[in-house]
Amino acid sequence: MLSDAGGKIGSIYGVYDEAAGVDIRGRFLIDPDFVIRAMEVLTPEVGRNPDELLRQIKAFQHARSTGEVMPSGWKPGQVTLKPGPALVGKVWEVWKP
Repeated sequence: MLSDAGGKIGSIYGVYDEAAGVDIRGRFLIDPDFVIRAMEVLTPEVGRNPDELLRQIKAFQHARSTGEVMPSGWKPGQVTLKPGPALVGKVWEVWKP
């Protein structure tokens, strides 16, 4: 979380509304190697979901430390998947929420 009073950071990430002089609601998950892993941009009418943000952070951390992947809806403690050719087209056979 940060404040961007002059819109410099928002301009870099494409979320600065010059006409209004403010950043649009944007969130970016950036890994330790400075790679954007996820981003979401919302207009003011719709709020962000902090639970989903935390779930995604935990999923990216888990993926980075284990090499495993998580399907949509995964929550910490649930089964993860080992990526590979044998998994293609069979995720829902292997992963049962």
